[in-house]
Amino acid sequence: MAAISAPDVRIDQVEVWAFTIPTDAPESDGTLEWDSTTVVVVSARAGDTHGLGFTYTDAAAAKLIEGKLAPLLLGRDAFGIPEAWTAMIHSIRNLGRPGICSTAIAAVDVALWDLKSRLLDFPLVTLLGAARDGVPVYGSGGFTSYSDRQLREQFSGWAEEGFRMVKMKVGREPQKDLARVEAARAAVGDDVEVFVDANGAFHPKQALAHAQRFADFGVTWFEEPVSSDDLAGLRYVRELAPGGMEIAAGEYGYDQPYFHSMITAEAVDVLQADASRCAGITGFLQVAPLCEAASLPLSAHTAPALHLHPCCALRNVRHIEYFHDHSRIEGMMFDGVVAPVDGGLRPDLERPGLGLELKMKDVTDHLVYHSGPLNGGSN
Repeated sequence: MAAISAPDVRIDQVEVWAFTIPTDAPESDGTLEWDSTTVVVVSARAGDTHGLGFTYTDAAAAKLIEGKLAPLLLGRDAFGIPEAWTAMIHSIRNLGRPGICSTAIAAVDVALWDLKSRLLDFPLVTLLGAARDGVPVYGSGGFTSYSDRQLREQFSGWAEEGFRMVKMKVGREPQKDLARVEAARAAVGDDVEVFVDANGAFHPKQALAHAQRFADFGVTWFEEPVSSDDLAGLRYVRELAPGGMEIAAGEYGYDQPYFHSMITAEAVDVLQADASRCAGITGFLQVAPLCEAASLPLSAHTAPALHLHPCCALRNVRHIEYFHDHSRIEGMMFDGVVAPVDGGLRPDLERPGLGLELKMKDVTDHLVYHSGPLNGGSN
């Protein structure tokens, strides 16, 4: 029987953009305030086919892609994603894996997966191998900068759209948190789960005291009650939290040792990972078996349009965070973004790759960096 081999298709162009999008209102959580979000977008082209990737990071990542990562890709086999990913990881050894470097690699890696599946004319989930046809999402917003009216309107709107879970920020003004959680519960009724996220604002005993109060309003998820760097503190809260309340963290994981440490410390009930931070779809897919081995569910942090296809290829994903900022930005920037239906997302199987196209005309005013097309020959 003749062997089946992929065609020899080489990456011949890479292009990078960075866009800074203002928020639609002032936003803050327990430990940070912000008024804009920067998105770095990468196009990787092989002949007449291009793949699109993106990440949420600083514009510095775009410069890193242009100067260090793109030259590694030009002339490389478009089907050889593991080899390209390994080369990128090796190239940033002296720059440091966490932070900007991993987010830059993420945007490129997503573009490569999108390119490969477009070359084969498959949706990405088909290329990866579907384990499910959709993934539940939870509405995420409820910023500490919101008034009670804004909080109620956002949460009641999600409940009316069929969301079965919503998440709010806590911890900036702890004395107001209980009243805000009560308002959130009143807005969604008894049939929608309420999650809270402190973004590491509390110390362990303070977090535990809040957890016990939040339980009176049926809170079932407490995210980063203490800093993710405090594994002992996370475990303390997890072990003593009220029954039925899960402790979650992991969004700041950039590499496998980070996730492994959180799992072995027994710090969480649900592990979070973010493909826009942990070096792309390739890195994200490496987290799932760690969770399976520890019998932990995995939850995708933010970037719903990026996570949908890989999450549909995994059995142990609990849900995707439908973060207000990112869902708004993705709808603004990309054609092909799917909307939630009955509290879940399903990929559009009629479109190859991630199914996204950059709507450049709609975001030109927000452009802060552009590399121009980077071309090259054999590697």
